Amino acid sequence: MNKFEIIEEINRLNTTASIEFLSQFSDGELTEYLEHLKAVRHEDLTAMVPTCVPFN
Repeated sequence: MNKFEIIEEINRLNTTASIEFLSQFSDGELTEYLEHLKAVRHEDLTAMVPTCVPFN
């Protein structure tokens, strides 16, 4: 991914982060933040899945 693609992906996951603000950071910092956002989203999604689904 290039820097602009990383910024677009971050913005899709965190709509409060403006493109102008994100543009101030390096590719590495943006990639690290994107991975953080994905991990948090994954944790949120897996927390919503019941561990045991009753069958009738």
